[in-house]
Amino acid sequence: MTEPKPRPSENELPPVLGRVAFLAVVSGLTPLIPVPFLDDYALRQARESMVLTILSEHGLPRPAQAVEVLAGSHVGRTAGGRLMSYMKGLVLFPVRKVFRKIFFVLWVKDCVDVASSALHHGYLLNHAMDRGDLRPEDMEGPLPGKIHDAIVAACAELDPRPVNQALRRLFVGSRLLMAEATRAFFSSDALGPRTPEPGESAEVKTLTERLIAALWEERGYFAALQQHYDTHLKARHTP
Repeated sequence: MTEPKPRPSENELPPVLGRVAFLAVVSGLTPLIPVPFLDDYALRQARESMVLTILSEHGLPRPAQAVEVLAGSHVGRTAGGRLMSYMKGLVLFPVRKVFRKIFFVLWVKDCVDVASSALHHGYLLNHAMDRGDLRPEDMEGPLPGKIHDAIVAACAELDPRPVNQALRRLFVGSRLLMAEATRAFFSSDALGPRTPEPGESAEVKTLTERLIAALWEERGYFAALQQHYDTHLKARHTP
């Protein structure tokens, strides 16, 4: 019987994927911002930071319009994500405890969905750059949009539940998520100034390391994701 391959350490994975995992975690935490629209802005910044990181890693220029297109900033969040943003205002009003529990479940789901989308996007964008799909002279043309569309199409064809379940375990076990949800649901000053708690940076790092482990465990899924992306980009190049 063949022994399972040991999971490589973070240092043995391409460094850029470690940064993708970190920014996916950051993206997944943006729904914790209890101010509608400000969370969308923070998410857009995190997604664009991921694109900037990947382009820099591959020595490519970073024109603002191409960065926005590759990050999906021109598309915006899903209707469900926007609904959760609006609902944050509602949980600050006195509501029955059962409804607060429902809001919390939806909030965790929003964190998972946002992190999953960022992770898939960043992983495939790095794969595209590794393949040489984007050259410096292509940055101002239609190709960034085609790459973004191929990424979206590839993600739509695979069931993300294996990755989402791993992300859900990460976020449900997150003390940071629990603290912020409790503050939003039960504190009267949820919209007031917030002082970062000691150890938050360490927890984000721990979540990132666990996400890197999940990436390795689901490497077959991500290999299939790459193949779907390759097929869709090729179709978009065909006259």
